[in-house]
Amino acid sequence: MKKIFIIIGLLLFISTSLKASEQEYDHGNDIKFSPEFTKFMNEMNEGMAKMMRDMDSPSYTGNPDIDFLSMMIPHHEGVIEMARLLLIYGTDPIVRKLAEDIIATQRVEIETMKKRLEILKRGAEKDPGGFPALGGTRGK
Repeated sequence: MKKIFIIIGLLLFISTSLKASEQEYDHGNDIKFSPEFTKFMNEMNEGMAKMMRDMDSPSYTGNPDIDFLSMMIPHHEGVIEMARLLLIYGTDPIVRKLAEDIIATQRVEIETMKKRLEILKRGAEKDPGGFPALGGTRGK
């Protein structure tokens, strides 16, 4: 029964998100967005809705470490998608550089999280001597 309510809630969220992305936004100040910005906005909204669905999709296991990693992987994938869209539509060189850096670091973190998730799901070593370590992805 609980799963039915979760599914219904998720469907309502998706429906609302898709309707919101189709609206013409003026935010109460009579701004009409260009077709190019509207395309960017719709793609961002779609990407964020997908990220939320993917973050909500794994069932809880009762292991906070596994559950955290299972949700953070799609979160990071969503961040990469947002940065990718910025590289398509954005023009500021500093923001574009930030997006490039985000893509590079988030990819490394995703691979690290996937490897650690595999180890934890197998029930293998709890203290692997730091493998896989995230220190290298944080500029240390």
